[in-house]
Amino acid sequence: MQILNQDIKDKTFKRVYLLFGDEPFLVNSYKKRLREAIAGDDTMNYNYFEGKGQDVKEIISLADTMPFFAERRLVLIDGSGFFKSSAPEELVNYIPEIPESTCMVFVENEVDKRNKLYKKVKDNGYAAELKKQDADQLMRWAAGILSKDGKKITRQVMEYFMERTGDDMENIRMELEKLICYTMGREVITKDDVEAVGTVHVTNRIFEMVTAIVAGNTRKAMDLYEDLLTLKEPPMRILFLIAKQFNQLLQVKELAGKGAQKSEIASRVKVPPFVAGKLMAQARAFTREQILSYVEFCVESEEAVKTGRLSDRLAVELLIAKKYE
Repeated sequence: MQILNQDIKDKTFKRVYLLFGDEPFLVNSYKKRLREAIAGDDTMNYNYFEGKGQDVKEIISLADTMPFFAERRLVLIDGSGFFKSSAPEELVNYIPEIPESTCMVFVENEVDKRNKLYKKVKDNGYAAELKKQDADQLMRWAAGILSKDGKKITRQVMEYFMERTGDDMENIRMELEKLICYTMGREVITKDDVEAVGTVHVTNRIFEMVTAIVAGNTRKAMDLYEDLLTLKEPPMRILFLIAKQFNQLLQVKELAGKGAQKSEIASRVKVPPFVAGKLMAQARAFTREQILSYVEFCVESEEAVKTGRLSDRLAVELLIAKKYE
Protein backbone atom coordinates (compact mmCIF):
# COMPACT_ATOMS: atom_id res chain seq x y z
CA MET A 1 0.00 0.00 0.00
CA GLN A 2 2.94 2.37 0.61
CA ILE A 3 3.93 2.11 -3.07
CA LEU A 4 0.38 2.78 -4.24
CA ASN A 5 0.01 5.71 -1.83
CA GLN A 6 3.32 7.22 -2.97
CA ASP A 7 2.45 6.86 -6.67
CA ILE A 8 -0.95 8.50 -6.10
CA LYS A 9 0.60 11.30 -4.03
CA ASP A 10 3.43 12.01 -6.51
CA LYS A 11 1.28 11.32 -9.61
CA THR A 12 4.13 9.21 -10.98
CA PHE A 13 2.23 6.20 -12.25
CA LYS A 14 3.55 2.92 -13.55
CA ARG A 15 2.27 1.68 -16.89
CA VAL A 16 0.47 -1.31 -15.36
CA TYR A 17 -0.97 -2.26 -11.98
CA LEU A 18 -2.67 -5.36 -10.62
CA LEU A 19 -4.89 -5.02 -7.54
CA PHE A 20 -5.92 -8.23 -5.79
CA GLY A 21 -6.18 -9.83 -2.35
CA ASP A 22 -8.58 -11.07 0.32
CA GLU A 23 -9.58 -7.61 1.59
CA PRO A 24 -12.20 -6.35 -0.92
CA PHE A 25 -12.51 -3.01 0.88
CA LEU A 26 -8.87 -2.17 0.15
CA VAL A 27 -9.02 -3.50 -3.42
CA ASN A 28 -12.08 -1.36 -4.21
CA SER A 29 -10.65 1.63 -2.36
CA TYR A 30 -7.41 1.64 -4.38
CA LYS A 31 -9.28 0.97 -7.62
CA LYS A 32 -11.31 4.11 -6.95
CA ARG A 33 -8.29 6.16 -5.85
CA LEU A 34 -6.23 5.21 -8.90
CA ARG A 35 -9.09 6.09 -11.21
CA GLU A 36 -9.58 9.48 -9.55
CA ALA A 37 -5.84 10.23 -9.52
CA ILE A 38 -5.20 9.19 -13.14
CA ALA A 39 -8.43 10.09 -14.95
CA GLY A 40 -10.48 12.22 -12.56
CA ASP A 41 -13.75 13.15 -14.27
CA ASP A 42 -12.25 12.65 -17.74
CA THR A 43 -14.43 10.14 -19.59
CA MET A 44 -12.75 10.57 -23.00
CA ASN A 45 -9.48 9.09 -21.79
CA TYR A 46 -10.96 6.40 -19.55
CA ASN A 47 -11.91 2.90 -20.74
CA TYR A 48 -13.55 0.34 -18.46
CA PHE A 49 -13.92 -3.42 -19.05
CA GLU A 50 -15.77 -5.65 -16.58
CA GLY A 51 -16.13 -9.43 -16.42
CA LYS A 52 -14.75 -12.38 -18.32
CA GLY A 53 -14.64 -12.86 -22.07
CA GLN A 54 -13.19 -9.44 -22.89
CA ASP A 55 -11.85 -8.70 -26.38
CA VAL A 56 -8.06 -8.53 -25.94
CA LYS A 57 -7.58 -6.84 -29.33
CA GLU A 58 -9.94 -4.04 -28.30
CA ILE A 59 -8.15 -3.59 -24.96
CA ILE A 60 -4.77 -3.34 -26.73
CA SER A 61 -6.15 -1.01 -29.40
CA LEU A 62 -7.50 1.41 -26.77
CA ALA A 63 -4.31 1.19 -24.70
CA ASP A 64 -2.35 2.20 -27.84
CA THR A 65 -4.59 5.23 -28.42
CA MET A 66 -2.97 8.52 -27.47
CA PRO A 67 -4.84 10.46 -24.76
CA PHE A 68 -6.90 13.41 -26.01
CA PHE A 69 -5.76 16.69 -24.40
CA ALA A 70 -4.60 14.81 -21.31
CA GLU A 71 -1.38 13.39 -19.92
CA ARG A 72 -2.61 9.79 -19.63
CA ARG A 73 -5.21 7.32 -20.75
CA LEU A 74 -6.54 4.89 -18.12
CA VAL A 75 -7.63 1.39 -19.16
CA LEU A 76 -9.27 -0.43 -16.23
CA ILE A 77 -9.99 -4.17 -16.54
CA ASP A 78 -12.06 -5.55 -13.64
CA GLY A 79 -12.64 -9.28 -13.01
CA SER A 80 -11.28 -10.54 -16.34
CA GLY A 81 -10.09 -13.91 -15.00
CA PHE A 82 -6.89 -13.48 -17.05
CA PHE A 83 -4.78 -14.13 -13.96
CA LYS A 84 -6.47 -17.36 -12.90
CA SER A 85 -6.63 -19.39 -16.11
CA SER A 86 -4.11 -19.36 -18.95
CA ALA A 87 -3.63 -15.75 -19.99
CA PRO A 88 -3.99 -14.64 -23.63
CA GLU A 89 -0.49 -14.70 -25.16
CA GLU A 90 -1.22 -11.52 -27.10
CA LEU A 91 -1.87 -9.64 -23.85
CA VAL A 92 1.12 -11.21 -22.09
CA ASN A 93 3.40 -10.06 -24.90
CA TYR A 94 1.84 -6.60 -24.96
CA ILE A 95 2.47 -5.67 -21.31
CA PRO A 96 6.11 -4.52 -21.86
CA GLU A 97 4.91 -2.51 -24.88
CA ILE A 98 2.28 -0.40 -23.05
CA PRO A 99 2.90 3.26 -24.02
CA GLU A 100 4.13 5.68 -21.37
CA SER A 101 0.95 7.68 -21.96
CA THR A 102 -1.27 4.76 -20.86
CA CYS A 103 -1.88 3.26 -17.43
CA MET A 104 -3.49 -0.18 -17.44
CA VAL A 105 -5.05 -1.34 -14.16
CA PHE A 106 -6.23 -4.91 -13.59
CA VAL A 107 -8.52 -5.72 -10.63
CA GLU A 108 -9.00 -9.40 -9.75
CA ASN A 109 -10.57 -11.55 -7.04
CA GLU A 110 -8.27 -14.53 -7.61
CA VAL A 111 -4.71 -14.65 -8.90
CA ASP A 112 -2.35 -17.52 -9.66
CA LYS A 113 1.15 -16.18 -9.09
CA ARG A 114 2.51 -18.76 -11.55
CA ASN A 115 0.40 -17.15 -14.29
CA LYS A 116 2.41 -15.63 -17.19
CA LEU A 117 0.43 -12.38 -17.15
CA TYR A 118 0.99 -11.99 -13.40
CA LYS A 119 4.75 -12.31 -13.89
CA LYS A 120 4.73 -9.78 -16.75
CA VAL A 121 2.76 -7.24 -14.69
CA LYS A 122 5.10 -7.75 -11.74
CA ASP A 123 8.18 -7.25 -13.95
CA ASN A 124 6.83 -4.19 -15.78
CA GLY A 125 4.61 -2.50 -13.22
CA TYR A 126 3.28 -3.29 -9.75
CA ALA A 127 1.21 -6.21 -8.43
CA ALA A 128 -0.40 -5.07 -5.18
CA GLU A 129 -1.68 -7.86 -2.93
CA LEU A 130 -4.10 -6.23 -0.52
CA LYS A 131 -4.45 -8.60 2.41
CA LYS A 132 -6.67 -8.58 5.47
CA GLN A 133 -5.14 -6.32 8.12
CA ASP A 134 -4.12 -7.53 11.56
CA ALA A 135 -5.86 -6.29 14.71
CA ASP A 136 -3.40 -3.48 15.48
CA GLN A 137 -3.53 -2.16 11.90
CA LEU A 138 -7.33 -2.21 11.93
CA MET A 139 -7.49 -0.42 15.28
CA ARG A 140 -5.06 2.29 14.08
CA TRP A 141 -7.09 2.73 10.89
CA ALA A 142 -10.38 2.93 12.82
CA ALA A 143 -8.88 5.37 15.36
CA GLY A 144 -7.68 7.52 12.46
CA ILE A 145 -11.22 7.74 11.04
CA LEU A 146 -12.57 8.72 14.45
CA SER A 147 -9.79 11.26 14.96
CA LYS A 148 -10.66 13.06 11.70
CA ASP A 149 -14.10 13.67 13.19
CA GLY A 150 -12.63 14.86 16.47
CA LYS A 151 -13.46 11.65 18.35
CA LYS A 152 -11.36 9.86 20.97
CA ILE A 153 -11.56 6.23 22.10
CA THR A 154 -9.57 4.16 24.59
CA ARG A 155 -7.84 0.97 23.47
CA GLN A 156 -10.13 -1.08 25.74
CA VAL A 157 -13.27 0.34 24.11
CA MET A 158 -11.71 -0.04 20.64
CA GLU A 159 -10.99 -3.72 21.33
CA TYR A 160 -14.58 -4.20 22.47
CA PHE A 161 -15.78 -2.45 19.29
CA MET A 162 -13.57 -4.75 17.15
CA GLU A 163 -14.83 -7.85 18.95
CA ARG A 164 -18.35 -6.91 17.91
CA THR A 165 -17.61 -5.88 14.32
CA GLY A 166 -15.14 -8.55 13.21
CA ASP A 167 -12.28 -7.75 10.81
CA ASP A 168 -14.25 -6.80 7.69
CA MET A 169 -13.13 -3.25 6.88
CA GLU A 170 -16.35 -2.25 5.10
CA ASN A 171 -18.37 -3.38 8.12
CA ILE A 172 -16.02 -1.51 10.48
CA ARG A 173 -16.35 1.66 8.39
CA MET A 174 -20.17 1.52 8.47
CA GLU A 175 -20.21 0.90 12.24
CA LEU A 176 -17.82 3.82 12.78
CA GLU A 177 -20.16 6.12 10.82
CA LYS A 178 -23.03 5.10 13.12
CA LEU A 179 -20.87 5.80 16.20
CA ILE A 180 -19.78 9.20 14.89
CA CYS A 181 -23.39 10.24 14.21
CA TYR A 182 -24.62 8.88 17.56
CA THR A 183 -21.98 10.77 19.55
CA MET A 184 -22.47 14.09 17.76
CA GLY A 185 -21.50 16.87 20.17
CA ARG A 186 -19.34 14.60 22.33
CA GLU A 187 -15.62 13.92 22.03
CA VAL A 188 -15.11 10.57 23.82
CA ILE A 189 -16.71 7.33 22.61
CA THR A 190 -17.64 4.90 25.40
CA LYS A 191 -18.48 1.22 25.66
CA ASP A 192 -22.13 2.22 26.21
CA ASP A 193 -22.08 4.04 22.86
CA VAL A 194 -20.78 0.92 21.11
CA GLU A 195 -23.50 -1.20 22.70
CA ALA A 196 -26.21 1.37 21.91
CA VAL A 197 -25.71 1.58 18.15
CA GLY A 198 -23.36 -1.25 17.21
CA THR A 199 -24.50 -4.30 15.27
CA VAL A 200 -23.18 -7.56 16.68
CA HIS A 201 -21.17 -9.44 14.05
CA VAL A 202 -22.19 -12.98 13.14
CA THR A 203 -19.02 -14.46 14.67
CA ASN A 204 -19.92 -12.92 18.04
CA ARG A 205 -23.34 -14.57 17.96
CA ILE A 206 -21.63 -17.87 17.08
CA PHE A 207 -19.30 -17.41 20.07
CA GLU A 208 -22.32 -16.94 22.34
CA MET A 209 -24.07 -19.92 20.72
CA VAL A 210 -21.13 -22.22 21.41
CA THR A 211 -21.04 -21.11 25.05
CA ALA A 212 -24.78 -21.78 25.39
CA ILE A 213 -24.59 -25.14 23.57
CA VAL A 214 -21.86 -26.60 25.78
CA ALA A 215 -23.43 -25.12 28.93
CA GLY A 216 -26.67 -26.91 28.01
CA ASN A 217 -28.58 -23.63 27.67
CA THR A 218 -30.66 -24.84 24.73
CA ARG A 219 -33.16 -21.97 24.91
CA LYS A 220 -30.51 -19.26 24.58
CA ALA A 221 -28.68 -21.13 21.82
CA MET A 222 -31.93 -21.54 19.90
CA ASP A 223 -32.79 -17.85 20.31
CA LEU A 224 -29.39 -16.89 18.90
CA TYR A 225 -29.89 -19.35 16.05
CA GLU A 226 -33.28 -17.80 15.22
CA ASP A 227 -31.63 -14.35 15.26
CA LEU A 228 -29.08 -15.52 12.68
CA LEU A 229 -31.80 -17.02 10.49
CA THR A 230 -33.68 -13.72 10.67
CA LEU A 231 -30.49 -12.02 9.45
CA LYS A 232 -30.64 -14.38 6.41
CA GLU A 233 -27.59 -16.42 7.46
CA PRO A 234 -27.76 -19.84 5.71
CA PRO A 235 -27.97 -22.76 8.20
CA MET A 236 -25.03 -24.50 6.49
CA ARG A 237 -22.84 -21.42 7.04
CA ILE A 238 -23.94 -21.31 10.69
CA LEU A 239 -22.99 -24.99 11.06
CA PHE A 240 -19.62 -24.30 9.42
CA LEU A 241 -18.93 -21.37 11.77
CA ILE A 242 -19.89 -23.39 14.86
CA ALA A 243 -17.55 -26.19 13.72
CA LYS A 244 -14.78 -23.64 13.15
CA GLN A 245 -15.33 -22.22 16.64
CA PHE A 246 -15.10 -25.66 18.28
CA ASN A 247 -11.95 -26.44 16.29
CA GLN A 248 -10.39 -23.18 17.46
CA LEU A 249 -11.34 -23.98 21.05
CA LEU A 250 -9.71 -27.40 20.73
CA GLN A 251 -6.51 -25.81 19.40
CA VAL A 252 -6.52 -23.23 22.17
CA LYS A 253 -7.17 -25.84 24.86
CA GLU A 254 -4.25 -27.96 23.68
CA LEU A 255 -1.86 -25.01 23.26
CA ALA A 256 -2.76 -23.58 26.67
CA GLY A 257 -2.25 -27.02 28.18
CA LYS A 258 1.32 -26.93 26.83
CA GLY A 259 1.93 -23.57 28.49
CA ALA A 260 1.51 -21.34 25.44
CA GLN A 261 0.78 -17.67 26.20
CA LYS A 262 -1.86 -15.46 24.55
CA SER A 263 0.46 -13.97 21.91
CA GLU A 264 1.65 -17.41 20.78
CA ILE A 265 -1.91 -18.80 20.76
CA ALA A 266 -3.10 -15.81 18.70
CA SER A 267 -0.32 -16.42 16.17
CA ARG A 268 -0.91 -20.20 15.96
CA VAL A 269 -4.71 -20.01 15.73
CA LYS A 270 -4.47 -16.94 13.43
CA VAL A 271 -6.76 -14.63 15.38
CA PRO A 272 -6.18 -11.17 16.94
CA PRO A 273 -4.80 -11.25 20.53
CA PHE A 274 -8.05 -9.93 22.05
CA VAL A 275 -9.97 -12.74 20.30
CA ALA A 276 -7.39 -15.25 21.57
CA GLY A 277 -8.06 -13.98 25.08
CA LYS A 278 -11.80 -14.63 24.67
CA LEU A 279 -11.14 -18.12 23.28
CA MET A 280 -8.79 -18.93 26.16
CA ALA A 281 -11.41 -17.90 28.71
CA GLN A 282 -14.08 -19.93 26.94
CA ALA A 283 -11.82 -22.98 26.58
CA ARG A 284 -11.06 -22.95 30.31
CA ALA A 285 -14.76 -23.45 31.05
CA PHE A 286 -14.86 -26.81 29.21
CA THR A 287 -12.89 -30.03 29.31
CA ARG A 288 -10.91 -31.18 26.28
CA GLU A 289 -13.27 -34.18 26.02
CA GLN A 290 -16.32 -31.90 25.87
CA ILE A 291 -14.85 -29.80 23.08
CA LEU A 292 -13.66 -32.87 21.16
CA SER A 293 -17.11 -34.42 21.45
CA TYR A 294 -18.66 -31.38 19.75
CA VAL A 295 -15.94 -31.23 17.08
CA GLU A 296 -16.74 -34.84 16.15
CA PHE A 297 -20.49 -34.15 16.20
CA CYS A 298 -19.99 -31.17 13.85
CA VAL A 299 -18.04 -33.34 11.41
CA GLU A 300 -20.78 -35.99 11.48
CA SER A 301 -23.48 -33.33 11.01
CA GLU A 302 -21.75 -31.74 8.01
CA GLU A 303 -21.37 -35.18 6.42
CA ALA A 304 -25.04 -35.97 7.05
CA VAL A 305 -26.11 -32.74 5.33
CA LYS A 306 -23.81 -33.29 2.35
CA THR A 307 -25.11 -36.84 1.83
CA GLY A 308 -28.74 -35.76 2.19
CA ARG A 309 -29.45 -37.66 5.42
CA LEU A 310 -30.25 -34.41 7.26
CA SER A 311 -31.45 -30.98 6.25
CA ASP A 312 -29.02 -28.18 7.10
CA ARG A 313 -31.51 -26.52 9.46
CA LEU A 314 -32.23 -29.76 11.36
CA ALA A 315 -28.49 -30.48 11.65
CA VAL A 316 -27.94 -27.21 13.53
CA GLU A 317 -30.99 -27.82 15.75
CA LEU A 318 -29.70 -31.29 16.70
CA LEU A 319 -26.31 -29.81 17.52
CA ILE A 320 -27.95 -27.20 19.75
CA ALA A 321 -29.97 -29.89 21.52
CA LYS A 322 -27.00 -32.25 21.93
CA LYS A 323 -26.08 -33.09 25.50
CA TYR A 324 -22.49 -33.87 26.37
CA GLU A 325 -22.15 -37.40 27.69
